[in-house]
Amino acid sequence: MALSKRDREFRLPKISHLDFKQLEMDRVLTAFFARLAHNGFPSRLRRKAELSTEAFVEEFLEHPEWFTGFADHRDILFRWIETHLMDVVNRGKANQAIAAPRPLHGFTYRFRNPKHSRDYGAAQHLYDLISGARGGAGQKALEHLDHFFFQGHDKVTGRADQGAILDVETQALLRLLDQVDDAADTRAGRESHPPLCVGAADLLAEDVMRLLFYQRFVPRSVMVDYLKVLFSFHLALYHLRLFKLLPALVRRKGEDPTCAACPMNSKSADDPHGDCPHRVGLLLDVVSQPGTTMAVLAERSADMHYRRVPSFVKAYFATRKLDEFATDLVRRGKLTSPPSGTFTVAEVHQLLEPMHKAEREKFFGQRVYGLIQDSSGAPDADLDPELKAVTEMGLDEFETYIEMLVALRGRFHRQYITECIDSLLLKNRAGAVIAQPRVKKAPRRFVLDSRLLEVLLQIAVLRPGGALGYYTGELRIDALLTFLRERYGLHIDRLPHGDGFDAPSIADRAALRSNLEAFMARLRDVGFYQDLSDAYVTQTVVPRYRIGRNGSPTDTSSEGGQP
Repeated sequence: MALSKRDREFRLPKISHLDFKQLEMDRVLTAFFARLAHNGFPSRLRRKAELSTEAFVEEFLEHPEWFTGFADHRDILFRWIETHLMDVVNRGKANQAIAAPRPLHGFTYRFRNPKHSRDYGAAQHLYDLISGARGGAGQKALEHLDHFFFQGHDKVTGRADQGAILDVETQALLRLLDQVDDAADTRAGRESHPPLCVGAADLLAEDVMRLLFYQRFVPRSVMVDYLKVLFSFHLALYHLRLFKLLPALVRRKGEDPTCAACPMNSKSADDPHGDCPHRVGLLLDVVSQPGTTMAVLAERSADMHYRRVPSFVKAYFATRKLDEFATDLVRRGKLTSPPSGTFTVAEVHQLLEPMHKAEREKFFGQRVYGLIQDSSGAPDADLDPELKAVTEMGLDEFETYIEMLVALRGRFHRQYITECIDSLLLKNRAGAVIAQPRVKKAPRRFVLDSRLLEVLLQIAVLRPGGALGYYTGELRIDALLTFLRERYGLHIDRLPHGDGFDAPSIADRAALRSNLEAFMARLRDVGFYQDLSDAYVTQTVVPRYRIGRNGSPTDTSSEGGQP
């Protein structure tokens, strides 16, 4: 049956800005640049024609003073732009088009083709998540990102900084800055909400500052790839945590007191009062051999998290419709609007309290009646079987309405949310946290791709202090495993209790030992592992970039401990 727009409405930015579609991180980063440049606002471009590879070629050839020899090798120039400089959709097909230049510099957003470069709300969510970090850490992280991504541009003159040392791709893009008029799009205002999980915002902001510590030592293109993997990883973790958190908030009918003083980053993981009840645990298959005991355990871990999607959809619908109910109460003078002008998620959930029952039954009773009328159509037509089953459950009007929406639209949203999380977890791609064989109905399993491991290792070997805020030091393997487990919920040598697992069996323990051995082999492969002897305490992770307290490359091999 066709639902009205009022009943179909699902997205609620105060939960997540994501429109839950399959995402490409290049396009998310491009849209994020616009918000970074305009203090959270999107951009409004003034350009008549859609950009093409040929247009970029012609622009470069018209200015031979920019790059020597381009005019003599037009075909090579065309291929270089198309393969190295541009993010292309439908590559190799008749409808091939440019989405945007690769996100090597902040101003690439000026050259995007909006209809081919959609971020589905992920850029705004990323910006709000970083800015929502406590203690000024979010603003500091945004300033670090702005400095890195907009390098080589003089904000005073609005032109490229001739003294900046940049790669040829970035220089090529900066030469074109004056070809596009750009301004912040403030027509609709900026809708911003604090993150539901502020601990996740704190963690992302800190990771950004830790990773950007290396910008003097790592090639620019490598750092951009690092940040893409990090952003995708954190967006995925945030929403996996929401799968657990949002249904819990609906059941509580208000804010969880634990979240008011978020302990998610507590150093004492064994203290039940210092740990987050909504923390998630992912068991990673590092062996990466389908069919093994470890693979089965990792499949079980992934299945547990994806099975939370239906309850998340139901809680999302409940929160969205309660928000509509709150707006109606304010309009009718039955409820006072909060000072901020918008209700928080916790305030919306408080409308489930008994004191609002009469108004709630009246409001949602009308919604139920409307759904039944839309379903039956003609007076003598039968009611949709799914709706009829819901009406026979004996629920109150609000629960009946939500169950009807889930029955009619739940499958649609589950599919898109699943595809969105798959894309954020970079399924079967570089930096992946999840893998799935390309066979129909094949199970997913959590994995640890070397690209993501490298990013997390760069963060793990940093220790606070020194002239630049951090310096690198060695890290014992057991300390690294604890770091990954407590900071991100990534489990390698033990089961994540509370996320679908109990005490390990003998077979489980053997699989976990093999997984640990594979992890140490992976560390060796990516160049971070040092094994001085068979003694466990001498098996350490060594920094790839040895940076001392004074901020200069140095020998830190004698410095141990954890970050």
